Amino acid sequence: MYRSSIGSSSDIFSGMEGQVGNAVWAIVAFILAVVGAFVVYFLFVKPEKKMDNKFLAWLKEFLDFRSLVIEPILKISYIFFALLITLESFELIGTSFLAFLVFLIFGNLVARVAYEAGMLLFGIWKNTSEINKKTK
Repeated sequence: MYRSSIGSSSDIFSGMEGQVGNAVWAIVAFILAVVGAFVVYFLFVKPEKKMDNKFLAWLKEFLDFRSLVIEPILKISYIFFALLITLESFELIGTSFLAFLVFLIFGNLVARVAYEAGMLLFGIWKNTSEINKKTK
């Protein structure tokens, strides 16, 4: 007389519509990404010709990794972390003045050395790239 819905086929498939849609979209996105990567590579990165349009020339350099965006990101993040370390050190002033000074001085020193190491690697890449351009 009463129908039990436990274990019925409608319960099994009730939540699968969204999962199937997600799986289909993942496959479509993967195929579009592969096709798009080849199209962009052969249109912008591979050709050795000069681009007349200023934006297309910039896009070619950007996609070919001739211009890197890491230098301004490193500089901005260094300033952010130096300010953060300095401001956070003032939290320690109430606990211990010595801890405040140690965190303020050595925290900023460690941050500076770490970022200088990153900038050093970037500088090596930049100089090597310029030498390579001059030898061609």
